[in-house]
Formats: sequence, C-alpha cells, structure tokens
Amino acid sequence: MHVVVNAAMSADGKLSSRRREQIAISGEADFERVDRLRADSDAVVVGVGTVLADDPHLTVKDETLRGQRRENDRPANPARVIVDSSGRTPPDAAVLDDAATTYVCLSEAASVERRAALADRAELVTAGDERVDLLRAFATLQEQGLEQLMVEGGGELIFSLFEAGLVDELRVFVGPKIIGGRDAPTLADGEGFVADFPSLDLESVDRLDDGVVLTWRVADR
Repeated sequence: MHVVVNAAMSADGKLSSRRREQIAISGEADFERVDRLRADSDAVVVGVGTVLADDPHLTVKDETLRGQRRENDRPANPARVIVDSSGRTPPDAAVLDDAATTYVCLSEAASVERRAALADRAELVTAGDERVDLLRAFATLQEQGLEQLMVEGGGELIFSLFEAGLVDELRVFVGPKIIGGRDAPTLADGEGFVADFPSLDLESVDRLDDGVVLTWRVADR
C-alpha cells in the first residue's frame, strides 16, 4: 500500500480559519493537480471532521480522467474512505451517494443505531476499541484491493497517520494567504510529537498559480 497525504495550506501553515470554514487557498491549476491525483488513486481518505465541515463529494471532476479510468477497467471514481470512530457521518452526506463505493472506518464505540443508519449507504470497517485502529483498518482496505490511497485531511487524521507510520508521501500546496489563529487547524494537529519526529526527504518544488507545491517522501519508507 502507498499512502499519499495531499493538502493545501496557507503560508503560515493553516488549513482553514479558526471557525473551520473552508477557505480558497489554491486556484484552478491546483484543483486540476488534485483531480489528477484522485484519478490515479484507488481510494480517497478523509476524517469525519472534514465530512462534517465541508460535505465533500470526493469524486473525479474531469470527464476525461473518469473515462481513462473506465478504459483501464477501473470504476469512474476511486473509492471513498471516512475515518469516523463513533459513526458521526450524516446518512445524507454527499460522500455516501452512489458515485463510488464508500467505506466508513469505525471503532467498537460506534453505537448500533449509528451503524444501522450507515450500513445501507457504505461498507463498514470496524477496527479499534474507542478510536479507529488505523493499522488494522488500512490492512482491511488493502485486502479489498485498495493499494494507492490519497488522504485529503483533516489535520487530526493526518497526524494520526504519521503517528501510525502509514504515510509514504506528502504533497502540499502552499498558498499566498495568511490566516493566523492559535485555534485554526494546521496540517498535522492531534497531540503532536515531542520526540521521534517523522523526517521527510524533499523530492520536488514546483511553482503553481501564486504558490508552490512541495513534494516530500517520508524518510526510511
């Protein structure tokens, strides 16, 4: 399995404002880059916080890219994966429509009622007691044939994936905005590291729109 984390952040490292409202950080050229990355992936992964804040669809937008996937005997859109320990995903969320298969990764703490509300709309993966055990959940996804995973956030999930040692590559568009705010989400939130910090090897730097795309490989992966 190869896991790529992709994100757009402001020049000061924020994913959105302290209100956690979606902010346009990048432009059309970066949107096209992200669409190509989605089209190259077997699945797109987000945390439930992203679903609740943005209600994303997580599909490939460009018809040509969808057509290329079909020509290669793949579904038009990659699968979608939500990491959602307690089952907070709304049953009417856009990511649960029939445009692609959706997996919801739950912990044992998710109630029977919430599981029942999601079971008709998604494939449920249970791993972990109070929180999703990402190693076990991703192993299950790999058993389903999902080898190339693209992670689109948010910061809590990204930190947890680095903590679990699951990230192979990090791609970040850094845009020309300052957002600020000590409570605004950053690329990797969560508890944060105090030792054994993950190290990255810079692979490329590409100017795009009025920002820059940085591509790192995770060292020793």
